[in-house]
Amino acid sequence: MNASLTQRKTPARLASPAARKLPRKILFFVMFTYILAGLFGRDPWKTDDVVGLATMLSALNEGHWLTAYIGTSPYPEIGPLTGMIGATFIKLFTPLFDIFVSAERAHVYAARLPNFFYFFGMLWGVWYGTYLLARRLEAQPLPLPFGGEPNPRDYGRMIADVALLFTIATVGIIIKMHETSYFPLLMAIHALCFYGLVRLLDHPTQGFLVIGSMLTAAFLTRGILGILPLLIVVFLLFIGKIYHYKLKFFLFLSLVLAILLSTIWLVSTYNIDSYWTTLWINEQVQVFSSSQWKNFLRALRDLAWFLWPTWPFAFVALWNWRKWFDTAHIYIPFAFIFANLVLIIIANNAFEPEYGPLVIGFTPLAAMAIPTLKRSQINLLDWYSIMAITLSIVATWVGWIALYFGWPAQIHKNIMRLIVGFDTTINWIAVAAACIICILWYKTVKWRLGSNPQAMWRGITLAAAGATLAWMLLAVLWLPAIDYNRSYREVGQSLANALQNHVPENACINGANVGQGQQGAFYVFAQLSLTNQQHCPFLFVQTTVDSLRNHTVAHQDTAKVIWQGKRRSERHGETFLLLDLRDED
Repeated sequence: MNASLTQRKTPARLASPAARKLPRKILFFVMFTYILAGLFGRDPWKTDDVVGLATMLSALNEGHWLTAYIGTSPYPEIGPLTGMIGATFIKLFTPLFDIFVSAERAHVYAARLPNFFYFFGMLWGVWYGTYLLARRLEAQPLPLPFGGEPNPRDYGRMIADVALLFTIATVGIIIKMHETSYFPLLMAIHALCFYGLVRLLDHPTQGFLVIGSMLTAAFLTRGILGILPLLIVVFLLFIGKIYHYKLKFFLFLSLVLAILLSTIWLVSTYNIDSYWTTLWINEQVQVFSSSQWKNFLRALRDLAWFLWPTWPFAFVALWNWRKWFDTAHIYIPFAFIFANLVLIIIANNAFEPEYGPLVIGFTPLAAMAIPTLKRSQINLLDWYSIMAITLSIVATWVGWIALYFGWPAQIHKNIMRLIVGFDTTINWIAVAAACIICILWYKTVKWRLGSNPQAMWRGITLAAAGATLAWMLLAVLWLPAIDYNRSYREVGQSLANALQNHVPENACINGANVGQGQQGAFYVFAQLSLTNQQHCPFLFVQTTVDSLRNHTVAHQDTAKVIWQGKRRSERHGETFLLLDLRDED
């Protein structure tokens, strides 16, 4: 340890028993339960979920492997990597799912298999990167007068376990990690890049390859929005003192590798599809705005719940370790936080997709706070978790009772407004499963309070396990109702029948005011592929009930209406028309 470090007093204080290994059966149970709950047994939902699936099917059916399309319509908002991976899984695993489910659901389930790899890739990157940081000499706890402090390996493993549990407990990413969108892939990429930047400290060649490939993957996933935070992190590490000159040279090589691979993709794409590439480049120019800083306060309000319960502990770590800010275990996670906050400030309409990668920086920092806190302070997290998760479970049951039994009447009325026509027949198997989940929560609380483990992961275990069980309970009890509210399957199948009976195969169909989520949904459920060509004989229109009633829809009174439909859960919202313009005067 150099002289500047020996003059500082580490805020971490820990005895060896507090670094005891978290039982792996608990850890893996929480991980698998987290990702399985809500991943299957439902349709893709609007918007990102169904659009992501549509780009995957377009890659497979239309051959758009290096670009992103919804049917034959360009979708330049994202890159091709999510669709490319998803299409590969659909091609490989749809025959397997055909054995167990209907053909129309088999490709949906196959498309969700990559989420397992994205989820565990994200957790692995966070865990291993945090483990390597916590093993470093400057991150070690204060030596005890008579010895007994944990060895670096045990201490690093304990801190990494806590970081992983913080990641699972973070509220905002739960739903997004279950979507067939670019979000889970981008989270995994950022986490693996975090690992690569840490790995560079002791294995430069391995770190350079991981960083270069992840920079490329981020660019191919979401363009500038995907790679910019990572480039800012790289810049901060260039100007910082964490890396010596040799490591900075390897970091520069990773940039060269990323530029080379990205250029190869961009040139190849332009040669194959110059139209899409031009649209994609224009999209990259328009994703930023100098006026978005005005919305930053709104973003901070949203982040307060999105990053809960992680962010308070991360700020505690920054304060308690403030004298160690120039060391790797603080500087590298902070660089990820700073970079993504910059993106939120300058990106147009920043929301959950921009908030998500903040988790990769916040969770290692939050874990670093744990050994600096008093036991009573850590216990506060336990009591918060017991209170918050229990209230969530009670609220879930109260809403379910209101939905299926009609009491309380006002809650029942409010819910039914969102799911008009929903069949409220009770699935007693789901009820039994929900009761088992509640028993598991009771057993988890009883174990925590009864055994009172000394290990430092005790404070976050209830938060992570509780968030997972609450999410699982929501999925078991509410998935049919939520799926009814957000699925386009029924209206899509109705449109598919109309297309089959009234529209010639491969006919030109234009779209009017059709949102991207709706366009993706009808491509998935009705194989409707809209085109940008002019003077098509058919027109697909998205409008509203009021517009139809007031006769303000273009061609409404002159063209032949082949089909009209809407989701049953929509009372006054979106309505769709398929018009035949051939007989129009």
